[in-house]
Amino acid sequence: MALPAAARDLPVVDVLPALATALEQRGSALLVAPPGAGKTTVAPLWLIEQPWLTGRIVMLEPRRLATRAAAQRMAALLGTEVGGLVGYQTRDERRIGRDTMIEVVTEGVLTRRLQHDPELPGVGLVIFDEVHERNVPTDIGLAFAIDARETVRPDLRLLAMSATPDVAKLTTVLGDAPMI
Repeated sequence: MALPAAARDLPVVDVLPALATALEQRGSALLVAPPGAGKTTVAPLWLIEQPWLTGRIVMLEPRRLATRAAAQRMAALLGTEVGGLVGYQTRDERRIGRDTMIEVVTEGVLTRRLQHDPELPGVGLVIFDEVHERNVPTDIGLAFAIDARETVRPDLRLLAMSATPDVAKLTTVLGDAPMI
């Protein structure tokens, strides 16, 4: 699947090959780009096609409204319905189908999944979007994901994305992850 025409002009497109390489070789990365650059919508659509990705993408959004909006925008870019290739889950709502490869979830959903089964079967990449919006559930989810990667899922890839991150802290927490 090539990127949809509406997504090809976004600034993040220029760094997607470097991002994919970092995730393939290092297993984690920090993507820093200004608002509107395409981090939330274009990066997951690009990454789902990478040959090293062995499973779905689960992308954490810190708010329910952002969760629904991100999934709806990606589905619209693809010309599909939410619940197809792209779906979402919040505490109150689930629109995920058997063909869903990109799941946009709220922080509570991700934390519960990691508590229930830290191996995250079927998941190849966890994306923490808007990681600068630090709060307890996001920090717990990130800690659980890092622990899962270090103990039971060395193949699990982690990506943090933000327009305004604390770069030094995040790259260290992610195991000296490269900043793209």
